[in-house]
Amino acid sequence: MELSERYIAELEKDGYTNIYEWQDQAGTVYPEHTHRGRVTIGLTDGLITITLAGIASELVAPTVFEIPVGVPHSAIVGPQGASYIVGEEFEGDS
Repeated sequence: MELSERYIAELEKDGYTNIYEWQDQAGTVYPEHTHRGRVTIGLTDGLITITLAGIASELVAPTVFEIPVGVPHSAIVGPQGASYIVGEEFEGDS
């Protein structure tokens, strides 16, 4: 099973109904924001630096990470860009 297919299957098993693939160009910046529901991201390619509750972490594919509900966070995409499988509890929440 391909990595993206595995992530999709895991997100479906976890009860996510809104699941989609996403790509970002190198250097894309997501300013600090929060989510009203669960959001889980399966990083399939590239890297992203996420700052969660004031702590920065560099995440390199392949990895899965969950963004806690209501916790302020921001992100910067690495120099090669990044590809993801995203699961949202509420459509449009990421």
